[in-house]
Amino acid sequence: MIAVQPKLEFAPETRSMFDQLMTKTEAAEGVTYEAAIIGGIAGWWCKPQRAMDGAAVLYFHGGAYVLGSAAAYRNFVGNIAAKVKAPFFVVDYALAPEHPFPSAIRDAEDAYRGLSALGFSRLAIAGDSAGGGLALALLLSIMAQPIDNLANRPVAAAVMSPWTDLALTGDSVDTRAKADPLLDRSALEHAAEIYLGHHDNRDPKASPVFGKFADLPPVLLHVGEDEILLDDSRRVAEQIDAAGGRSELHIWQGMTHVFPSNLTLKSAVEALEILGAFLEEHLQS
Repeated sequence: MIAVQPKLEFAPETRSMFDQLMTKTEAAEGVTYEAAIIGGIAGWWCKPQRAMDGAAVLYFHGGAYVLGSAAAYRNFVGNIAAKVKAPFFVVDYALAPEHPFPSAIRDAEDAYRGLSALGFSRLAIAGDSAGGGLALALLLSIMAQPIDNLANRPVAAAVMSPWTDLALTGDSVDTRAKADPLLDRSALEHAAEIYLGHHDNRDPKASPVFGKFADLPPVLLHVGEDEILLDDSRRVAEQIDAAGGRSELHIWQGMTHVFPSNLTLKSAVEALEILGAFLEEHLQS
């Protein structure tokens, strides 16, 4: 997820390499980490000092539904939690090919219900890459369900470079192909096949860009101008706005996939400040 890295490969045998890359992120000061099980789903708490009462954020890591772990992402997510001043729970949702669709979205729904059952009155959802797509798929699923207690619905969502279209129909998949140093169509097609098998790649629970965007809470999206998933964010923002909702889309010039994970970049620090302020505002309201 750093611009000098070679193209990402999505296969079980590359999991340790991917996790090693993510664990290089420096831990934030004043954040403690704790393994836990929420709603029957394992993960890691990232708890900042003096966190606001009654608020929490459910976070989904990237890795194209094949790679990634909560443990590897905890330092990165801890940096966000410190800015938001709220605890984040990073979900260890089931990965493909061992656990194909719909395992990830089911785990996401179970973790959200579990977090709500713990008594948090203000909840938000966040994620990056495939985890960003999963966060948005969960958001659409929750908002489509009749829930008597509206306090249990998310107050906001924030995603970075979300993979929202597993059918890869966005123009940027091709128009930004030469600019993107990390992702290409063939790698994502392979990951989508591993995750979905023969399932419809336009199912909104896998590809939320094809879902219904009515009545959503505010959604923030960060995306790099130089990534093939640029249109995955653009199209979601357009649909939220068309449905009368509020999207906040930030397209970062010269940046690549999930650039905020590289905290040595000035743009990454700025992006996380914006994301942190956005979630803090809505969790406090």
